[in-house]
Amino acid sequence: MGFRPLHDRVLVRRLEADEKTAGGIIIPETAKEKPQQGEVIAVGAGARDENGKVQALDVKAGDFILFGKWSGTEVKIDGEDLIIMKESDVLGIIDGKTIGKKKAA
Repeated sequence: MGFRPLHDRVLVRRLEADEKTAGGIIIPETAKEKPQQGEVIAVGAGARDENGKVQALDVKAGDFILFGKWSGTEVKIDGEDLIIMKESDVLGIIDGKTIGKKKAA
C-alpha cells in the first residue's frame, strides 16, 4: 500500500462484526452495527508540541485498538475500506492476540 498518514493520524482496518449472537441468532447485514475495534495499519510521525518537537504516537502498526463510534473518516484505499483518525480518537489498545475477524476486502 502506498499511503502514509501525516502527523498524529492513524490508518485503521475495521474488524468485522459477528455474524451470530451468543444464542445462535444470525444478524442480517442491515441490522449490524459497525464494530468499534480495528487493527492499526499505518501511523504518522507524530504531532508537534509548543516547542516544535515531534511527539511520537503511542500506537503502532499491528496494534488492535478500540475507538469511538463516530471516530475518523472512512476512505477507500486500494479497494479496501479503511478509516483515518487522529490518535486522540483512539480510546485504547487491546492487549493480547488477534481479536475478532478481519473485515473481508
